[in-house]
Amino acid sequence: MTIERLIDSVIVIDHLNGVSQATRFLLELNPAQTAISVITRAEILSGLDDEVRPDVRAFLDEYHLFIIDRSIADLAAELRRKFRWKLPDAFQAALAEHHHVRLTTRNTKDFSPNKHKFVEVPYQIRS
Repeated sequence: MTIERLIDSVIVIDHLNGVSQATRFLLELNPAQTAISVITRAEILSGLDDEVRPDVRAFLDEYHLFIIDRSIADLAAELRRKFRWKLPDAFQAALAEHHHVRLTTRNTKDFSPNKHKFVEVPYQIRS
């Protein structure tokens, strides 16, 4: 089974914060076709209280894990220079581009789906 998308940290954070649109979206996905990055894993796990960390770690373990190697780092550097993204965003984009998958995010400030065809915005939160 091929991986179709890379889930950005903001989607997982929304789910953990009880945003129903995020939870519904994640429940509809096939984990065998979905990945998170080492960046997302570290961001999520570093912000958790000790009592919930084991459950969230088990949840994250359901997804493929994209790692960063030399080619990803080089591509992220190129994308950061080109689009002036913060380094974590450049890494997410580089991983999505390298693996030929969609980057699923709510971060339209940096990743406009009109400008970046690899971006998927599954829901919006109205203020």
